[in-house]
Amino acid sequence: MSPHAPSKLTDRRTTRPMLTRREFSKTCLTAGAAMLAEDTILSEGMPSPPAQQGTSQKCDLLIKGGTVIDPSQKLHAVRDVAVLNGKILEVSADIPADRARQVVSAKAKIVTPGFIDVHVHAFDGVGTGTDMDRYCLGRGVTTAVDAGSAGHPSIAGLRKFVINPSATRIHALVDISAVGVVVGVAGALENLDWLNPQQTARAVEANKPAVVGIKIRLARSNVGSAKDLECLRRAVEAAQASHVPIMAHIDESYSPLPSILKMLRKGDVFTHCFNGHTNGILDKNGKLLPEVLDARQRGILFDSAQGVHHLAFDITEKCLEQNFLPDTIGTDLSVGSVRASGFDLPSMVSKFLALGMDLDTAIERVTIKPAHVFDYGMELGTLQPGNEADIAIFELREGRYEFFDSEGQMRMGRQNLINSGTVRHGQLYVNAI
Repeated sequence: MSPHAPSKLTDRRTTRPMLTRREFSKTCLTAGAAMLAEDTILSEGMPSPPAQQGTSQKCDLLIKGGTVIDPSQKLHAVRDVAVLNGKILEVSADIPADRARQVVSAKAKIVTPGFIDVHVHAFDGVGTGTDMDRYCLGRGVTTAVDAGSAGHPSIAGLRKFVINPSATRIHALVDISAVGVVVGVAGALENLDWLNPQQTARAVEANKPAVVGIKIRLARSNVGSAKDLECLRRAVEAAQASHVPIMAHIDESYSPLPSILKMLRKGDVFTHCFNGHTNGILDKNGKLLPEVLDARQRGILFDSAQGVHHLAFDITEKCLEQNFLPDTIGTDLSVGSVRASGFDLPSMVSKFLALGMDLDTAIERVTIKPAHVFDYGMELGTLQPGNEADIAIFELREGRYEFFDSEGQMRMGRQNLINSGTVRHGQLYVNAI
């Protein structure tokens, strides 16, 4: 059984599948527009009631009867979630249905804060970019961070043509290389003239709050020669000038990993941390390098993003056995990863379940943990009342599922997380698998 078949988002009034960002935006559900399950209750055609005080306060949307898993509140229980004006109004048991304009049944489903993917490539149609509204919002991911698709010359274009019109909330990292991945990643750091810390820092400042950090790829295929530490020095200079963190792609680097980690700062991110290539985080005996443990102690964050080439199950298992968990579970979602593996963030969560991580811990690493990696300008990753109403509804299907790493190794899992619906800023979208 394959867990990776692409999903389609539909508006039940038209049953038209979402295939593009523009089409997806048209699937936005207005009052009484769709059902998540046969026992969904809808109250149609009524204007949003005014806010009232106390426990009888009306709401726009009520998600009833789901098992709410919200690690930010250490909550794992059957609860109802009420939404008003794009914000979480209340999370409690047995909220009366007559308080809501629209009611959705989440019985036998899991309700979480909207997932956050800290590593995607969103410049759809350019380089490795793909459609975020289909592969993120359509899978329960309400916020995604583009990891360096654009350098300083093209970041404004990414913001104008992708970030602004997307239904998915997208933030971005500016690549320290001027070319980003617009012309591919091979040799992107080969010419040091392309790495201008001052221009990069200015681009970050000019495009805030959409831009939240700087990206650098420290791999032989990107650097092209043994000067990766100079490239990293320039990225650090740009990050210090613009007061943002760095995400460092570290996989098969020229320089030893300890030399690279030494230059990273508290809050910087080591992405692809579980790769199975040279200069990895384990020594020849399969033990974590002391410098890796020191880096975590200093506040450097570790992201597991798989992508096409960057996650090995045997490395991951050895790290988990040593209680070294990723801070965040990202995807490195791109055209290549969708075509090669067809995975998304819920299936990455399912892979970690297959490797022995418990559900609450995994959900923590796609909700409240990534919410604190970058400055998104608002509190995300939580269902605390008053915060953004970004919510995901999932089925946790039981069965026998095959999951693959980047090296073709397979692990069997008993559970597979499948998105049923997503709420983004209070707006409900239905996922028709």
